[in-house]
Amino acid sequence: MSDLASDLPAAAAALSAEDRAGLVNALKDKLQLLAGQHVNVLETLSPKVRQRVEVLRDLQSQHDELEAKFLEERSQLEAKYQKLYEPLYTKRYEIVNGVIEVEEITNEVMSEEENKAAEEKGVPNFWLTALKTNEILAEEITERDEGALKYLKDIKWFRIDDPKGFKLEFHFDSNPYFKNSVLTKTYHMVDDDDPILEKAIGMEIEWHPGKCLTQKVLKKKPRKGSKNAKPITKTEKCESFFNFFNPPQIPEDDDDIDDDAVEDLQNLMEQDYDIGSTIRDKIIPHAVSWFTGEAAESDFEDIEADNDYDDEEGEGDEDDEDENEDGDEEEAGKTRRKSGGRAKPGKEQQTERPPECKQQ
Repeated sequence: MSDLASDLPAAAAALSAEDRAGLVNALKDKLQLLAGQHVNVLETLSPKVRQRVEVLRDLQSQHDELEAKFLEERSQLEAKYQKLYEPLYTKRYEIVNGVIEVEEITNEVMSEEENKAAEEKGVPNFWLTALKTNEILAEEITERDEGALKYLKDIKWFRIDDPKGFKLEFHFDSNPYFKNSVLTKTYHMVDDDDPILEKAIGMEIEWHPGKCLTQKVLKKKPRKGSKNAKPITKTEKCESFFNFFNPPQIPEDDDDIDDDAVEDLQNLMEQDYDIGSTIRDKIIPHAVSWFTGEAAESDFEDIEADNDYDDEEGEGDEDDEDENEDGDEEEAGKTRRKSGGRAKPGKEQQTERPPECKQQ
């Protein structure tokens, strides 16, 4: 790793001595907090055993210092390879959107029917198909959304260092739904390694009149004999993939919300992070495999393997079933967080705009 920093942009250079010390201290603080909670245990030990434990704690401190260096070098390595991926993503964009043609097709002598088909540029509906093939994202995409997502040209993600987190960019061709050429979603994380979501920031979508996909217009006929002969119209929020750009928000005065509302909000925030991390970690790097369906089959096989393992683990006496019922829901949540990369929500999660659609 000695010459690694030379391959990286300035933003991904090695941590300063001050930052490294801060990271080590943070790890030590966590350890001290745990030690404080178990101080009574230490007091029950004999002097010799306690001395051995103190040596073990010193070993743990050395481990934490090495871990801090590991996290630093891993961040550098990820940044290096992100830079190496970029030319491949650029060529993928050019082929998908018909900017360039592959050599085999350019040099091939084609029949009249094939020539007619060749007028269709690129790979139509590439990103829409890739997104819909993923089980998590398919649940977010409605039939109304598909018309707009057909104009999606590319999805990119970038690591951000101050504050820590990542940013997603959705690049669209000119379309009849909204004016934006790029829609963004940014996640600020408290900790990249044990992800704790501080806040998610969406953006304003400039919908063309009558094209807002996140709201539906309801019309109600006036009552008979009413002076107002015009139908009564009102709008209400509806399901749409584009609600992704208006993330759930924690009220400024959280004393006004009850426990049930807090739990619902936490679930929404976890779901929002699941979507963002799935796009970053699965869709963007393996978009072609999702388009062809190969990635979905692979994911399904992994799930089946996990289920088989769970079945083997679950074989036991029936008497244990009642005893485990109370813990099932909690354990299921832990499994989802582990497999789906779900973050723990922090105090804030906000958007740059009010929830209503802005039409221009």
